[in-house]
Amino acid sequence: MADDHSNEWYYCLKHHKVEPYEGDKASERLGPYSSPEEAARALDKVQERNEAWDNDPNWNDD
Repeated sequence: MADDHSNEWYYCLKHHKVEPYEGDKASERLGPYSSPEEAARALDKVQERNEAWDNDPNWNDD
């Protein structure tokens, strides 16, 4: 029985678009996400997390 990847969506860093499980190799994608809309926000999510980590006093290495 094959794994069901029908609800997995990825953001392709190479093509700058959302794609299903059957897409480019994992090293060129972010995900999986549960919807195409969520995958489309992948770069926004990365930026939000980076800003949060940069401003986290528990991880300030200055």
